[in-house]
Amino acid sequence: MKSLIDTYTLSNGSKIPIVGFGTWQTQDGPLAVIAVKSALSSGYRHLDTAEMYGNEKSVGKAIRESGISRRTLFVTSKLNNHAHNYEAARDAIEKSLKDLQVDYLDLFLIHWPNPKPARNAHWEEHLQDTWRALEDAYDEGKLKAIGVSNFKRKHFEVLEKTQRLAPMVNQIRICPGDVDEETIEYCRNKDILLEAYSPLGTGKVFSDKTMKALAEKNHRTIAQVCLRWSLQHGFLPLPKSIHEDRIEENSHLFDFKLSDEDMETIDKLDGIMGYAPDPDKVDF
Repeated sequence: MKSLIDTYTLSNGSKIPIVGFGTWQTQDGPLAVIAVKSALSSGYRHLDTAEMYGNEKSVGKAIRESGISRRTLFVTSKLNNHAHNYEAARDAIEKSLKDLQVDYLDLFLIHWPNPKPARNAHWEEHLQDTWRALEDAYDEGKLKAIGVSNFKRKHFEVLEKTQRLAPMVNQIRICPGDVDEETIEYCRNKDILLEAYSPLGTGKVFSDKTMKALAEKNHRTIAQVCLRWSLQHGFLPLPKSIHEDRIEENSHLFDFKLSDEDMETIDKLDGIMGYAPDPDKVDF
């Protein structure tokens, strides 16, 4: 690991930059455009958005205005929760391509496995049909890699009954104090890359005494320590910010390394930033 453009290799051979720039909760419009352009200026080449975020048009605008070649970027989006059937998923993929103004997506994910709009006696069938839409778009070259988000073992087992292609990525909440070991072990055994959304939690990490002490010890920011911890575990963190200085600061992760003792200290933290929501009970 030497820079933001170093890559992991997905199960289909695709290369994915080891750190992505997240855009969750980034307001659509000038704010999102400026944030994404700042990230690109800081060296990020992996951008993560979603239809649910409502900012795909702004992310696309930032890409165009940056002047950076599309082929050097890795762009991810995700399926909205109302689109859990074959035709709706196909339409949603086309909408994301149009809003981002790109010919293909490097990665497209099913955002939630069992969202409220599809939560009924037929949710498993809906999920399988939705995955088939991603497989077909992958075959057509519109999606260079396909995966899921917020999935646990039971959801993967639903897909396994009918899938032609296995998910290549699972994007889940991973941060100090919130590590779903069962899901992580399952994904690693299946060669599914783990992306870590909310790698800095919900902001509570910045007041945690243990993380403060480790940051001081390593002469780094708490955010940098969190992100380095994620990388040293082989996760792919997706930090987000709208502040240029923090976007730049969060990119400086490759000129230090946490000791085994530091890693173990962080690993022992539990619940300091709460826990990921239950994907079978989310209210959206």
